[in-house]
Amino acid sequence: MRIVKLSGVFLVCACVALITGCGPELQSLRKQNAALNKREEVLRSDLQVTRLKLQQLERQLADAETRGGIEVGTLQLKIKALEKDLDEKKRSIAEMQQRLLGGVMLPVELSIMLEDFAEREEMVTYDPDRGIVKFESDLLFKSGSDEVLPAAAKAVQTLSGILNSEEGKKFDIIIAGHTDDQPIRYSRPKHPTNWHLSAHRAISVLNVMAKNNIAQKRMSVRGFGELRPIVPNEPGKKGNQQNRRVEIYIVPEGM
Repeated sequence: MRIVKLSGVFLVCACVALITGCGPELQSLRKQNAALNKREEVLRSDLQVTRLKLQQLERQLADAETRGGIEVGTLQLKIKALEKDLDEKKRSIAEMQQRLLGGVMLPVELSIMLEDFAEREEMVTYDPDRGIVKFESDLLFKSGSDEVLPAAAKAVQTLSGILNSEEGKKFDIIIAGHTDDQPIRYSRPKHPTNWHLSAHRAISVLNVMAKNNIAQKRMSVRGFGELRPIVPNEPGKKGNQQNRRVEIYIVPEGM
């Protein structure tokens, strides 16, 4: 399968980390993540306040348009400014979430094991620069389903063995589900939206890993729905296969 090869720079850096020890670096990463989490909480709170203000202004605008009031223009400008502020807050939160997910170069031995795993598995790619193992959802699940297919379960089992090795068990795991923008059709009662489907798929992968002896305290899940495409979706809600994926981020313990 497609894979990002280990670079000479990465090998040198990883070797240095192994020789000198990565305790201070991990502590620094944890402090950075804690600060980012706090900042994200503040932004989410601000986002909710902005949404409420926007809803209030939209109601005022609807009333003004019905009455034909002179304040219509002013309200429209306020709404436009709030919408811009809302978009900026959403972008900031998305950037912070991305920084909180992965971004870690792994030790050489672990990275080589993951590279070999990705080369053997058709459905898997591996990015050593960010510590991400990526599964194609079309090979993990049937369309609209969150049930892991047997062949995919075997691949997750193999990955679990790597992550339970001496090199791998020092790291935690974030499982992130993604979809394309095709609307849910046949499984709506169970998965009302793509957001639900992506989260449920991430949980299904977590369950397979738990059955293969990955400690539950090491794992967490995220569901992003169609909100983080890696390539443009086709017009008319036709989606794109590359956007349907499950990403497994291997991060320092406690992050």
